[in-house]
Amino acid sequence: MSATKADRKPKGLRLAYDTDHGAMYQGSIEAFIESSLGHGLKGEAQLIFTSPPFPLNRKKKYGNKTGDEYLEWLASLASPLGDLLTEDGSLVVELGNAWVPGEPVMSTLALEALLQILKKGGFHLCQQFVAYNPARLPSPAQWVNVDRIRVKDAYTNVWWMSRTTKPKASNKKVLTPYSPSMKKLLKRQGYNAGHRPSEHKIGETSFLTDHGGAIPPNVLKISNTISTDSYRAYCRSKKLKVHPARMAPELAEFFIKFLTDKDDLVIDPFGGSNTTGATAESLERQWIAIEPQLDYIEGSKGRFILSGRQSVAA
Repeated sequence: MSATKADRKPKGLRLAYDTDHGAMYQGSIEAFIESSLGHGLKGEAQLIFTSPPFPLNRKKKYGNKTGDEYLEWLASLASPLGDLLTEDGSLVVELGNAWVPGEPVMSTLALEALLQILKKGGFHLCQQFVAYNPARLPSPAQWVNVDRIRVKDAYTNVWWMSRTTKPKASNKKVLTPYSPSMKKLLKRQGYNAGHRPSEHKIGETSFLTDHGGAIPPNVLKISNTISTDSYRAYCRSKKLKVHPARMAPELAEFFIKFLTDKDDLVIDPFGGSNTTGATAESLERQWIAIEPQLDYIEGSKGRFILSGRQSVAA
């Protein structure tokens, strides 16, 4: 079922706006799952890509839960979200780190949540990714800046899961530019062959085929420091609050390219400022995003209106 042709008035949800490729709904993910729209999209999504509210130590406006409440809530969504996927579809979840309140030790909530998602949703863990932000501000501030007994937390874990061991994926679509040294090797078609310290023997022509780029590692270096994008400009012009936990567009782009093809459906159950939807739009994928906060939804329109990609119909 196309995201743009689905029931426009599902119970408990409100269509906030739509574009040529997708739609943003105001409401909770629970309301979406129980709605006629959610039921109609079972087995249709090629990718569910999201960054749920992190298990922070204090409440935020965007609705984060804490402690066991967070764990139980996220685990309860695993099975119904899995039901939305195609047989070879993927669930990709970014989970930030959390710390024990008042103590310089890390909380295991994010890891426990991952294990519960795998168990309750019947998922296989396809691969772990690390989203490394070298420009991230030092945190937790008390232990890093004040007491100086920890180093700054500069990454989040991104977990790729699927109900099949071989979901649709192609690293050919996310190749990175070759290094200067690799370009030289390809040019001269010569290699320092022989045994490596690991005992692995590399042949004379191993790895010397030009595939148009290098296979990327599972550590994704993304600074996420842009302050002049269309989203921020739109929020300033409309006097709207900027979402405090925006996802880097490069992160969404990597997984959408890696795990989907043109016209596949991508769903983000925690839409926020709708980075996922805007990125899917630019890559010509169908998309649906769900977000309960109206001000964040209104601000997310700027990703389309000022970007020059699409008009938005409210």
